[in-house]
Amino acid sequence: MDPIAPFLQELKNKTDKTVQHLREQLGTIRTGRASPTLVDTIRVDYYGSPTPLAQVAHISVPEPRQLMIKPFDGSPPVMKEIERAILKSDLGLNPQSDGKVLRLSMPPLSGEQRGKLAAKVKDIVEQNRVALRNERRDTLKHVDQAKKDGALTEDQGKKAHDAIDKELKAVEHKMDEILKAKTKEIMEE
Repeated sequence: MDPIAPFLQELKNKTDKTVQHLREQLGTIRTGRASPTLVDTIRVDYYGSPTPLAQVAHISVPEPRQLMIKPFDGSPPVMKEIERAILKSDLGLNPQSDGKVLRLSMPPLSGEQRGKLAAKVKDIVEQNRVALRNERRDTLKHVDQAKKDGALTEDQGKKAHDAIDKELKAVEHKMDEILKAKTKEIMEE
C-alpha cells in the first residue's frame, strides 16, 4: 500500500466537505430565480421547538420567480409561525398567504443588489479558500511528523507534498468554477 495514500484520503475527505459546505452556503443566496435552497436555513417555531422549514412544509417552485410553501399541518398557528420565520429571515421577501399555502415572489434584483450579492459570493468563496489552506497546512504537518518519526522517507515526503499541492489546486479550480457559475446566475436578468 502507498504510504502517502492515507494522508491524501484524509485531505480529500476534508476538501470534499469544504466544497459541499460552500455549495450549501451559496444555495441560500438569493438570485432572480426561485430555488427551494433559499429557505434551507429558515427555522420555524413549531410547537415550541425551532424546526427547519423543510421539515414542516413542502417547498416547490411553480414558476421561475416563485416559491410555494405548503405546510404539512395547515393549522393557522403553523401558517403564522412559518410566515413570521420568513419575515425574520434576511431574504427580504414578503409571503402571500391564502390560508392553505404561502407564496414567495422573487422580485427582480437591481444592478446594485446584484453587485452586492456578487461581492458576498466572492467573500464566501474566499472564506472557504482559507479553510482549504488550513486543511492543507494540517495535512502537511501530519506528513512532516510521519517523516520525522521515520514512517515516510525523504522522497515519500516530497512526493506527498507534491500530491497534496496538486489536490489543492484541483479543489481551488472547482471553487473557481462554482464562483463563476453563481456570479453568472446572480448577474442574469
